[in-house]
Amino acid sequence: MNVLLLIIYAVFAVAALLTLWRVVIGPSILDRAVASDVLLTEVMCVLGAEMAINQHTRTLPVLLIIAAVGVFGSISIARFVARRDNADR
Repeated sequence: MNVLLLIIYAVFAVAALLTLWRVVIGPSILDRAVASDVLLTEVMCVLGAEMAINQHTRTLPVLLIIAAVGVFGSISIARFVARRDNADR
């Protein structure tokens, strides 16, 4: 069981590093927005896995806050990009 957990954590760590790379290098703001959403999703998956492994629900409010931040952030970026596109026309 411990070896499996280490492998899972390693996969999540590699995915998070690749996502951070896309946030830094991303050629457009939309690429960075998608990468930040993916990073938030990875954090939520790690927290959910930790809750399932340790059989508790103490971090459920944290998951809800992370989900809300992701949704509102995506909406804000989409509105910003839409305004910028309309201003260019």
